[in-house]
Amino acid sequence: MSIQAQAVIGALYGDEGKGLMVDRLAAATPGGVVVRSNGGAQAGHTVVDPAGRRHVFHHIGSGSFAGASTHFSRFFVAHPMLFLDELSALNERGAKPQISSDPRALITTPFDILINQAVELARGAARHGSCGLGFGETIERNLQPQFALSTKDLFRPDLHARLVSIRDSWVPGRLAALGIAALPEELAAVLADEITIAGFEADCAAYLDHVTLWPDRRLCERGAVIFEAAQGLCLDQNRGAFPHVTRSNTGLANIRAIAAEAGVTELDALYATRCYTTRHGAGPLKGEVPTLLGVNVVDPTNAPNEWQGSLRLAPLDLFTLREAIADDLTSDRSGIAVKAGLAVTCLDQTEDGFAVTDQEEVIRLDPAKAAPDIAGLVGLPLWAESWGPRRRDVKLYLEAAVASLTTQ
Repeated sequence: MSIQAQAVIGALYGDEGKGLMVDRLAAATPGGVVVRSNGGAQAGHTVVDPAGRRHVFHHIGSGSFAGASTHFSRFFVAHPMLFLDELSALNERGAKPQISSDPRALITTPFDILINQAVELARGAARHGSCGLGFGETIERNLQPQFALSTKDLFRPDLHARLVSIRDSWVPGRLAALGIAALPEELAAVLADEITIAGFEADCAAYLDHVTLWPDRRLCERGAVIFEAAQGLCLDQNRGAFPHVTRSNTGLANIRAIAAEAGVTELDALYATRCYTTRHGAGPLKGEVPTLLGVNVVDPTNAPNEWQGSLRLAPLDLFTLREAIADDLTSDRSGIAVKAGLAVTCLDQTEDGFAVTDQEEVIRLDPAKAAPDIAGLVGLPLWAESWGPRRRDVKLYLEAAVASLTTQ
């Protein structure tokens, strides 16, 4: 029996409209489950709810307003300190998603955040572009078994002792390895305060009240699967420009591993891109310009902040887009049949005369025909295009394939 799943993947540097696409697919897939395949709370996937209010999803799947449940895969990094606020905000808007987690999903502690922020502050103008939420440091700490902390470990009777060990042994050693001789005063106070651990333990207990342990291998029992990737292909730890990358696999690698474990046999991979390029944080950005001609950029989510600065802009470079997707598609598929298509977003922000590039060639596009033109030049079928921030603004050309999910 064939088991089909969908995946939404950012094709460049993140912020491509993944949340919008997941919301649209979830609305077309009653009873679906959105699977977070990488990343953690540093993700920021924006969805406009049915009442017109914006919500930025960090943990919980972006299909929640469409009634989808959420699953945290073994590659996801959960952040109990931020989780409850997000869940509360969703509940206030009428979304009450059922949430499950693979027992192997990692857990961010306050000490991972502390180290992350201390290192970025020490770098000054040479910051790597981290969000300051401890994601990469969580990955690093979990490479050491004696300091590892996954979701299943939150049930351990010695949880408190393990957190004390992380604070008293891991943190000093890690800071020394990073060349940090002394913490800034405010971070040192957090490290020394006993309330830090007590508060975190309370957050973990509350987290477990809302999250059911469920192994990835039984994922398809939860409903039709929609994988929601975080960040973008050009930020992949094995593909992006080091050190300006995320500590995860942002494309098919994690998705196919989860899918193979769950028994998925067919996967539709929807690669999302804006009709221009953005990057939030440090690192190279080909063709970067202060402003884009023919594009009225609207992005209330990526406001300037002390960790990532201001949103950066460039015309969409088709060569970069084409190469990133092609590279992702050549990875080992674990016997899973993969079909790929393109989603082009933010077309409502374009004017006559807007342009994309293909290496050094400038290509001017008619906004009304830009999405199929871009897809054709990239060599993929056009599966979706968006003309605004709401579900109703998305033209989905994958309806037949999506509908088939409910009949498998």
